[in-house]
Amino acid sequence: MGMFLKNAWYAAAWDHEVTTDKLLARTILNEPLVLFRDTSGRIAALEDRCCHRHLPLSKGKVIGDILQCGYHGLEFDTLGVCVRVPGQTRVPPGSRIRSWPVLERFQFIWVWMGDADKADESLLPNWQVMEDSEWAVVKGDPPFRIPCHYELFNDNLLDLSHLAYVHINNIGTSTVPDFPIVTTKTENTVRMIRWIMDSPPAPLYARFGGFVDNIDRWQYAEAMVPSYNTVRVGCLPAGCGAQPGDHPDDFAVVSGGRDAQGFEFYNLNAITPETENTTWYFYAHSRNFAQDDPNMDEEFSRELRGAFQEDVDILAAQQMNMDRHAHNPKEWIDIKVDGPGLALRRMVADAIASES
Repeated sequence: MGMFLKNAWYAAAWDHEVTTDKLLARTILNEPLVLFRDTSGRIAALEDRCCHRHLPLSKGKVIGDILQCGYHGLEFDTLGVCVRVPGQTRVPPGSRIRSWPVLERFQFIWVWMGDADKADESLLPNWQVMEDSEWAVVKGDPPFRIPCHYELFNDNLLDLSHLAYVHINNIGTSTVPDFPIVTTKTENTVRMIRWIMDSPPAPLYARFGGFVDNIDRWQYAEAMVPSYNTVRVGCLPAGCGAQPGDHPDDFAVVSGGRDAQGFEFYNLNAITPETENTTWYFYAHSRNFAQDDPNMDEEFSRELRGAFQEDVDILAAQQMNMDRHAHNPKEWIDIKVDGPGLALRRMVADAIASES
């Protein structure tokens, strides 16, 4: 059985990372890719290898709609077909490299890493909030490259009890693990909801929301196979009346919404395996307060990136310790809060097995 799910969309880059005069090398699922735009702005994703002497094509340059190898000048179109060999009129048979389907949606560049005829746009996460003018959106740029297996990050994003320990100085409080989670599942999605009732605000909530007294706070995490995760968090003054398992839509504050006393923001997370033990982490956050304040963009983004760097440090140390014991793997135990992450692991394993 393979290690990765091939028939899926993976975030390869932010839309601004690839321009008509700037190509990008990025490895996904152990496959080195080169991304470039043609003159119409359309993205191509090709194998990062010239079929002649295997120089990475990312060492070449884009000329109009053509990617030119930087060694002997062979030219490739957006489908990976070699269309010109300098110094001769005949292009040798079989002179082509692999190409992959590409989409641009929600400010991401997505690449379908499996069978091209199975590429299905409906399998993307629904992140319309990235394009909603009523929300202020800030991209995490550049993406993090993390020395860990991607499923460790899936676990992290579905277990938000760690906020009480890893993020106690920004988005966490010591009371988070005291409140139960409610988990629901569909065929390819896991959802986790936790309400943290009548509790002190986390430092970030106090700073940016102006909360002094206790709050009712929600954590809503939704993860799709293989590794898209939407974390929706926010709060209201204590006493909103929510019960465990209630959906945030029943209480949440949307722009121009039902209760201007609270606030809410999304973290949209695309986890892209680079290799077995390295991962690209793309994230964006959108908020429904101070939408037109560039200073808030900068300050809020800086605080969240600092929090996510704490996750990166934890995951890197976790992977390093696992690698240290690779010759004699140690068993780990599971606790209640692992339920959503374990459910997603099973879904991913089943999807990979179905491809075999």
